[in-house]
Amino acid sequence: MSALPTAQDYHTHGYAPSQGRVALTYEDRFLRRKTLQLEDGTRILVDLPKTTSLDHGGVLRLTDGAEITVIAAPEPLLQVTAEHLPRIAWHIGNRHTPCQIEDTRLLIQRDHVIKDMLELLGATVTEVTEPFTPEGGAYGHGRTHSHDHSHPHAHDHTMDHGHSHSHDHDH
Repeated sequence: MSALPTAQDYHTHGYAPSQGRVALTYEDRFLRRKTLQLEDGTRILVDLPKTTSLDHGGVLRLTDGAEITVIAAPEPLLQVTAEHLPRIAWHIGNRHTPCQIEDTRLLIQRDHVIKDMLELLGATVTEVTEPFTPEGGAYGHGRTHSHDHSHPHAHDHTMDHGHSHSHDHDH
């Protein structure tokens, strides 16, 4: 069995023609070491020095110099529209939820608790399947950390409907 081609370097843009593409969801684009399958079926090993958030359009550089383009794979999302979209965006951001911001809509990962909250605030929420490229963290890079509502938490988020939802986790 031969060794897999290995990527030990990542860049936000390419320096040479791409030798392949790998489509990954938002969660799958956060990695350090993992075997990936390219669109043409070729497998590569990613072995980066530290856990890295790979951006849509970024490039994994193989040890032989070949470059593999990272693309955002379609995934289940919620499309959010509203008359006062900035207000809705504020509520999403206040919950540390990754969000793709566009002129007329927001895209977020599917979460029934957030969906219910947004509908209570007057937003129209529709299930879609699309690539997800949310805004980075502070100063336009990094990741935000969403709240997973499947486990207990320990700080409060007061909502506009008269009660709070308690959450405990590290930030």
